[in-house]
Amino acid sequence: VVTLVLQGALDLALAGVALGLPLALGGSSFVSKMLFGVRPADPGTAATAAALLILVATVAAYVPARRASKVDPLTALRYD
Repeated sequence: VVTLVLQGALDLALAGVALGLPLALGGSSFVSKMLFGVRPADPGTAATAAALLILVATVAAYVPARRASKVDPLTALRYD
């Protein structure tokens, strides 16, 4: 159960990074005047943001998945 939930969450997070990174790089020219001390296409900042997004998505999926894996399946089916 935990593996399935984490796999789904990571798939969504990676898709978000794959779609968002080019859009962020393309839109960085519009906000370049507001970026003080950071280049618009700074690879370190982009990598840090992507890693943070993936970390938060993993933790956000792990906590409920861990709780769901502790429930007895027969009890859960009877409750429905």
